[in-house]
Order: sequence, then structure tokens, then C-alpha cells
Amino acid sequence: MFLKEKNNGHLVEILSLTELFDLYQQEVVGRYHYGEEIQDPEKFSKQNLIFQSGEPLPRCWIDPHYREAELKR
Repeated sequence: MFLKEKNNGHLVEILSLTELFDLYQQEVVGRYHYGEEIQDPEKFSKQNLIFQSGEPLPRCWIDPHYREAELKR
């Protein structure tokens, strides 16, 4: 899956979708997708990643407390 970094707009190839979907992981391993050579993997903060369309990642991928408001009812 390819996402985009907020601050520079570079495409990032996500290498582990399990890490991306795990709401307790704050970072995900990926690599920049530019140039002719494959870039080395590095860690990216999920807070700095967005979809290519510019939409933010779903809260259920980022925030472990995203349903706490429902429990308080």
C-alpha cells in the first residue's frame, strides 16, 4: 500500500499492513518510493501519513481510545 507523507508529499510504500492496521503501533515500516533504486526501509510515524487523496488515516488505525465515548454512555 502506498501512502503520502504530510510534510513533504513523498510516496511511502508500507511494508507491513499489520503494523498499519494495529492501533497500538505508533510507527510503521516503509520506504520512500522515488528514484530508480529501491530505498532502504525506515520507520514512519502514522501521525505523519495520509492517503494519496489527502484524506487522513482512520482513527481506528491510530487512536487506541477512539471508542471511549461510546463506553461512557
